[in-house]
Amino acid sequence: MNTIKIEKNITKMVAHRGVSGIELENTNAAFIAAGNRSYYGVETDVRKTADGQFVILHDDNTERVGIDCLYPEKSTYKTLRALQLKDRNGNMTRTDMRIPSLEEYIETCKRYDKHCVLELKGGYDTETLAEMITRIRNIGWLDNVTFISFSLDNLIKVRALLPKQRIQWLTCEFNDNVFGAMKQYNLSLDIYFGGLHEQDVKVMHDAGFEVNCWTVDKKEDAERLVSWGVDYITSNILE
Repeated sequence: MNTIKIEKNITKMVAHRGVSGIELENTNAAFIAAGNRSYYGVETDVRKTADGQFVILHDDNTERVGIDCLYPEKSTYKTLRALQLKDRNGNMTRTDMRIPSLEEYIETCKRYDKHCVLELKGGYDTETLAEMITRIRNIGWLDNVTFISFSLDNLIKVRALLPKQRIQWLTCEFNDNVFGAMKQYNLSLDIYFGGLHEQDVKVMHDAGFEVNCWTVDKKEDAERLVSWGVDYITSNILE
């Protein structure tokens, strides 16, 4: 198995949950697969555990990627770490299929010199975000992190803590209300590609904002977005 190559011009490619078209999403194997390829960045999802640690998981529970149904916010890090995940073929024969910690994800991106695109899942208070930021800073990779979230409140708190950090607001569409918040809080956009139009890209670029598109897995869609001049494309399989 391999990725599908596209003509990307100056658009930067981001591996969605790692190279999740090849390896199980949001695992160290998926992150390393991205590290060994030409991706600019690696996107993932972070949640807080009941005992104050940070783990990598997209859904609000582990049922889809594992067998047991554990809720990270109600489970300890040790319990979550002990859960063996299903490989992409549904088998549970690989002992390396575990829920990564935030630190493992950051360290892997640093090792392979990849930009981190870190989605904040759930709601966060300022104290928790400050702790997360401190852990990333201690690894020496904070300048190479873009924070993203569907929650504008999360991003406003990050902006208050990190006035110069790269931040992108996850949305499904671009409109005047979204654009107003972008300008107020200095947020670029991470938008569902089906909700984006060529003129939107020009409007955001003229205002000094970057445009990321998720999740683009067809070559023809990606190359159309490249022709529009989007800054980033997030994909499971395109490279």
